[in-house]
Amino acid sequence: MKKRLQDKVAIVTGAGGGLGRAHALELARHGARVVVNDLAGRDDGAAARAVADEIHQRGGEALVQLGDVTVPADMQAMADATVARWGRIDILVNNAGILRDKSFAKMTLDDFKLVLDVHLMGAVNATKAVWAQMQAQRHGRIVMTTSSSGLYGNFGQSNYGAAKMALVGLMQTLALEGAKYGVHVNCLAPTAATAMTEGVLPPEALARLTAERVSPALLALVGDEAPSRMILLAGAGSFESANITMTQGLHLGDAADVAERLCARLDEVTARADEVVPASGWEQYQLELAKAVAA
Repeated sequence: MKKRLQDKVAIVTGAGGGLGRAHALELARHGARVVVNDLAGRDDGAAARAVADEIHQRGGEALVQLGDVTVPADMQAMADATVARWGRIDILVNNAGILRDKSFAKMTLDDFKLVLDVHLMGAVNATKAVWAQMQAQRHGRIVMTTSSSGLYGNFGQSNYGAAKMALVGLMQTLALEGAKYGVHVNCLAPTAATAMTEGVLPPEALARLTAERVSPALLALVGDEAPSRMILLAGAGSFESANITMTQGLHLGDAADVAERLCARLDEVTARADEVVPASGWEQYQLELAKAVAA
């Protein structure tokens, strides 16, 4: 088997189990040197060390770096230790996450904020810690873990969905800012049975939704030929992509009855013929100004 990631250096957050473990093993299988990050937790990092041991037993290289993604200093220490060990950081997989599911009416603000802190700010902290190194070496691959709960919504997951969609917005802008430095940023939306999904799906579905069937998607997002700004969905051995599109819409001007006319013609505004995937937020400005000038 061709090792697509031979001698690349990869960091995976939350890699002590579930998807993170599968990601770390898959990256190592393709030749990457892997930093296995996890919380020290009640096991004092035993889970992370077990993953690193698996990588070593299979002939790979791994480094355990315990730390909390919500603590910027921990993420900077992880990045510094990685560079000290291997001289570079090629790949960051922002995987660490938690769930605090409840309907919005019953959810506390503390639980809402905690989920955003781990998923969104955790990814921000880890990305910030590696960004300068990737810019300096003019190469980097960053993967944000989004979710269909953010892309499409899911009952009882307003906190999780908000965090996961925020990561798409983060990806969109960082991909633009990283382009001239060779830093590509993408999103992965996994469907997998992990500790986070326990009790949510029936056993026959869980048997198909293994973490190991998601992790091959990483190879498409972190290799030398990886795209940037892709939202790749993966689960049960299947792969899809998602896009945020913009319709052609209508120009209705600024007459006194514009609100009434908009309500009456909303189906034309939402018509999907000739919709586009904007290259940046400026395309909304350009489309709307062009229609105004033409009118």
